Amino acid sequence: MRNPVKSSTSIVQCFTFPSLLRYILITFLITLTEQALPQEKYGTIIRNGRVLDGSGNPWFRTDIGIKGDRIAALGNLDDAQAEREIDASGLYVAPGFIDSHSHTSGGLTSEDRSHAQPLLAQGITTVFINPDGGGPVDIEKQKGDLLKHGLGINAAQLVPHGSIRRQVIGMVDRLPTETELEQMRDLVRKGMKAGAFGLSSGPFYAPGSYSDTRELVELAKIASEYGGVYTSHIRDESNYTIGVVAAVDEVIQIAREASLPGIVTHIKVLGPPVWGYSMAVVRRIDRARKQDLEIYADQYPYIASSTGLGAALLPRWAQAGGRDSLIARFENPATMAKIITEMMENLARRGGADRILFRRFQPDPAIEGRTLAEVADDWQMNPVEASIKMFRKGGPSIISFNMNEDDVKTFMVQSWTMTSSDGAYPKWGEGVPHPRAFGTFPRKIHKYVLEENVLELPAAIRSMTSLPAQVFRLWNRGVIRQGAYADLVIFDLDKLRDHATFTEPYHLSEGMVHVFVNGQAAILDGEFTDVMSGRVLSR
Repeated sequence: MRNPVKSSTSIVQCFTFPSLLRYILITFLITLTEQALPQEKYGTIIRNGRVLDGSGNPWFRTDIGIKGDRIAALGNLDDAQAEREIDASGLYVAPGFIDSHSHTSGGLTSEDRSHAQPLLAQGITTVFINPDGGGPVDIEKQKGDLLKHGLGINAAQLVPHGSIRRQVIGMVDRLPTETELEQMRDLVRKGMKAGAFGLSSGPFYAPGSYSDTRELVELAKIASEYGGVYTSHIRDESNYTIGVVAAVDEVIQIAREASLPGIVTHIKVLGPPVWGYSMAVVRRIDRARKQDLEIYADQYPYIASSTGLGAALLPRWAQAGGRDSLIARFENPATMAKIITEMMENLARRGGADRILFRRFQPDPAIEGRTLAEVADDWQMNPVEASIKMFRKGGPSIISFNMNEDDVKTFMVQSWTMTSSDGAYPKWGEGVPHPRAFGTFPRKIHKYVLEENVLELPAAIRSMTSLPAQVFRLWNRGVIRQGAYADLVIFDLDKLRDHATFTEPYHLSEGMVHVFVNGQAAILDGEFTDVMSGRVLSR
């Protein structure tokens, strides 16, 4: 038998003298590094989770160390210490969800709802507010209002075109003078300087509908000067006026002429007359992107929209001048006949009275949760007559079942489509809100990823995280990487689901086990912590 000692070669004999020195030095440095790791101290370490980093790539397993409001480390942290350790075995870890279109500003500024629990339960850690051209003109004041009672999540502001137009011109149906246009530019500039992320518009609604493309281009140019975006509830989502395809073309034109990203917000083709037009819209956006334009969309995963009954049925010319002018037109027989004719056409565009569900109507709460067809039958009127009766008292909010599932899926799978809720933030029990306010993000994952296989999970997460962060230039959010803000969600995929329905919307979503906002736990072990670590973000 060979002597193992004599037949083996000494490790020293394998090196020349210089390489031996290098070996000793490298070994010494590795030893120092290994000794340093146990001394590293984090606020929180998340271990053993399936990490979806927001990029759209498949999940991978790694530890995440949080210090302060940032992700401080990714990798093997077995020897590191933390004040809190979370075992995420069997769970998914993702960046906090970013809602690119939210009507939650009113709730977030109120003391009783600033905690944002219905949003946190969905995994939302950041919302973009003031969409559709609506919201306060004074961005700085709104920022103070949002912070007054603390914030459960982050809020990012947009400058609202419609509100600015109303302040400068009123509800009149005309184009601005050059002096008025300059006043509007100044207000957009002031909002952008206050930290807003871009200009929102709603040329479908009055008074935004009284603008032309040039007006929107000129104001979007101001947002562009500050690196902002242009996001729009487009002029027509159906065939009310110029048609949905031409309305998308208007967003593309504004993005091109103002040199900024353009967003077709809550993208849809609304009503039976345009069902199937989704592919025409997709081709328009794809063509624009090939021409080096940044065109995007956001979308909520429901076949029903929500708006005001007046916005759905009344012609815009009848709304010019405001409510008093509308009521005066009702008293003129010839004008009233024209209004009725156009309302009947608009009702057909919506698919009929049985597709309109009343969400909120303060003068008569008894109609809430009922359809226009049911109310009209009770009142022994046709639906248009019943609607006019309501308009004399006020403006009901509605849910309108007007989309086709195939079109929803066509838009959803596009790489440029973000996820948004378009959700309001009602006081608990106030009216019958759209369930998207409580269930958008879990619904998209549960229904369209797990049940119907429309999307892969990494793609769905990307649409909720890194894509909106990229579009709005939130460079340190929407991703899991060292140095990024620690907005994180840890969820149980098997239990993640929405429970809000159109008739019973006040149900929180489930499945979020832990949620972190700026490094602080807002949900821990499935329970709200009441920590208010949200911020008003600035561009």
